[in-house]
Amino acid sequence: MSQPFGMKTYMKGAALLTISALIVKILSAVYRIPFQNIVGDEGFYIYQQVYPFIAIFVVWTTGGVAVAISKLLADNDAEASAYIRAQKRNTIMVIVTGYLLIIACLFFIILYFGAVPIALIMGDIELAPLLKTGSFIVFIMPLFATLKGAFQSRGMMAPIAYAQVVEQVVRVGIILLGTVIVMRYTTSLYAAGHIAVLGTVIGEAVGLVLLLLWYWRQFGYQHLFYRMPIMPVIKQVTLLSLSVSMSSLLLLSYQFVDSFTIFTSLLHAGMDMQLAKELKGVFDRGQPLVQLGIVVASSLTLAIVPLIAHQMKSQSEGGRSAQPFIELTYRTALVFGSAAALGLFLVMPNLNMMLFKTDVASDVLAFYMLQIIPLSLVLTFTGILQGMHKLKMPAIILSVGFLIKAVLNVMLVPIFSIMGAAIASNVGLFITAIWLMLYSRRFINMHIPLYFYRQLLLSLVMMALVVCLVQGGIQAQETRKNAALVGLLAIGLGAFTFITSIAKLKLLSEKEWFLLPFGRRMARYQLWLNQKK
Repeated sequence: MSQPFGMKTYMKGAALLTISALIVKILSAVYRIPFQNIVGDEGFYIYQQVYPFIAIFVVWTTGGVAVAISKLLADNDAEASAYIRAQKRNTIMVIVTGYLLIIACLFFIILYFGAVPIALIMGDIELAPLLKTGSFIVFIMPLFATLKGAFQSRGMMAPIAYAQVVEQVVRVGIILLGTVIVMRYTTSLYAAGHIAVLGTVIGEAVGLVLLLLWYWRQFGYQHLFYRMPIMPVIKQVTLLSLSVSMSSLLLLSYQFVDSFTIFTSLLHAGMDMQLAKELKGVFDRGQPLVQLGIVVASSLTLAIVPLIAHQMKSQSEGGRSAQPFIELTYRTALVFGSAAALGLFLVMPNLNMMLFKTDVASDVLAFYMLQIIPLSLVLTFTGILQGMHKLKMPAIILSVGFLIKAVLNVMLVPIFSIMGAAIASNVGLFITAIWLMLYSRRFINMHIPLYFYRQLLLSLVMMALVVCLVQGGIQAQETRKNAALVGLLAIGLGAFTFITSIAKLKLLSEKEWFLLPFGRRMARYQLWLNQKK
């Protein structure tokens, strides 16, 4: 039987889920840095080539399908009879799990038995065993997604939050510890990559076991079923899950394109195989940094979708408009997305050496960081439109952006090397962001005053001046230790300058800060900064 829960309980659960998702995203980005330090650029290339194949099914099921199941089960709770409600709930869960198992089998057949052809297309036959190992993850996800959706539909976010964090901690632990052991007793980078892939599979398995035990203890298993048509359930789950997970799959789809095109294009351009592997690994250094750069936009998206959906329903019943929340989300994403992009762009040479031992291709990585701005806006507007139940057109827009990225990669990488891939990503994302914003204007009449943009620009200029003064004023020998010292000092002072500037200029009001995740301290700082002395 469904347990009733109020708005306060729902928001508390949503906040817990947002925090856990943030922890997962940060861990997912951060572990790649020590991993690259252990295996080097070639080892990093090996893992990053295979990772999109493993992650694409995981993201779709745990992100999109879980939300779709949650909606179906929540809609079912309108049924008056508790017995029929329980019957329908069980039947929906069985139908979706069975459907996902069929899809999982198809994915497994493609990945496991097609591992050699896929590896050959990528230009590296030694990647085949890693693809085979990673293919087993698909059998974990159907039940994982169903259980996650079941908990979510009841407003029980704690089990999902704990399972996500435990899964990620186990995964990261196995990857890093296993890689250290492998590199100590063998020189095989492909063996290290194999361990990293295996760690991902084991991590998901542990998360599933935890969620399964929690569900069993909470609800047990009921042999209750209801006669209902299967295809409408499958159709609704498929369409909704793909639309919902499209923005989450965006970065992954770009990595997918890079896996197939960068290495092979470099080889066709006449580059040595070893150098091509290392250069692709260098390009992949940008991924964890971009992920960290969009943490604010990601957390806002997680928080804003249910909030906007709730406000839209409230507005239709004569309640408060969702407009203030939409404008706040856009402004916050733009503020922190632009600050992260510009900051990383400016400190990249020092940051590159500090995190990855060398400053090779810092110009490429710096340019690559600019995609954080459109990516933050893409995540924000897809989240807003999702909350308004506008799913079809955003999916089309994101798909066009993906095609632009793929075509430009093929055209530009042979000419400009990995800079061509960075250009392709940025162009694809900027076009996607602009198109989404133009489409959103049909439903959202945002009134963002011009002085907001002027104040934001002023804050960015002040931050840039401080960062440039710090980096230009400290002349030290180019070592990793010195790069860390200068880089951290520049980042710290630059961030402090930017935060102080936007607080002094009141880009967001104190009330608005209180609405944002972790905004209380910022509101207090802004009040203190602007109080009459």
